[in-house]
Amino acid sequence: MSERIGVLFVGLGPIGQEAARLSLTRSYLEVKGGVDIDPQKAGQDLGELLGLGRKLGLGVSLDLTRTLDETSPDVVVLCTGSYFPQVYRQLATIIEAGANVVSTCEELAYPWAGYPDQARQLDMLAQKHGVTILGTGVNPGFVMDTLAFFFSGVCQQIRRVSVWRVVDAARRRRQLQEKVGVGLSQEQFRAAAAAGRVRHVGLRESTYLLASGLGWRLNEYREEVEPVVADEPASTEYFTVRPGQVAGLRQVGRGFRDGEPVVELTLEIYVGAKNPRDTLAIDGVPPLEVEVPGGVHGDLGTAALVVNAIPRVVEAAPGLLTMKDLPLVHLRF
Repeated sequence: MSERIGVLFVGLGPIGQEAARLSLTRSYLEVKGGVDIDPQKAGQDLGELLGLGRKLGLGVSLDLTRTLDETSPDVVVLCTGSYFPQVYRQLATIIEAGANVVSTCEELAYPWAGYPDQARQLDMLAQKHGVTILGTGVNPGFVMDTLAFFFSGVCQQIRRVSVWRVVDAARRRRQLQEKVGVGLSQEQFRAAAAAGRVRHVGLRESTYLLASGLGWRLNEYREEVEPVVADEPASTEYFTVRPGQVAGLRQVGRGFRDGEPVVELTLEIYVGAKNPRDTLAIDGVPPLEVEVPGGVHGDLGTAALVVNAIPRVVEAAPGLLTMKDLPLVHLRF
């Protein structure tokens, strides 16, 4: 790659910061600065915010539009929200400024699943301005969809794909522990789940992304969220869980084709999970089962995937793309 790629980081929470730190180690990337809505972060030097112990001479701003104009990045790494409507206006602003986007927004991994009209509009806007948009991460973006694409390459036929991800929530950040209901009563959990406050975002997107890549048209999608209840005391850096309280969740997404489930994704995230792992099972010719003992680390893996995808996005055709549309994303220094 003859020229360095200029990258602006928008949303400097834990994953945005990790991705920015990682980008500083890549010879083909040039970090241009950061944007965040938190006034306590704004005005800081990016190096100090990232805990590098040195200044980079790059400021953190509150103003996205002004910063885009001043820095003219090639790519924006957007880590500001999980829901497509939440980031749509930000995406449009970035696209109109002529920058590509790699985002951790879970619903952006396959927005046609929930927002087909807006996804088409965003695709047309990206093509008009000659830029590429990608939503990715460990889940959705890799473990429950792209990994299956990779292994499908040695199959002659596939009847069904199942993925099972087990994560020990005790090792994850506070925000994730709250999102899966750690420490709630069972009644509180069910009320929060019914209101959509307790759940993992992205199973639907992985289901439809996987089906789309395999050429399957789904006619139904169902999702279930249930509490995992502690049977012994447990604790994390942030919560204490007593027996009978919620330790986390079990969430299952199923995609149906002609009345039969052809995609089944099971996610278990709870404190004290035994034998964390990622398992992919393909019912096909030949059948396959692949297991990653310990599982892929969600935060570290997402930061890595976002950074490693940047060259592919810059090289890709304009439009709103998904992981199935790109060549293999891999680490490069």
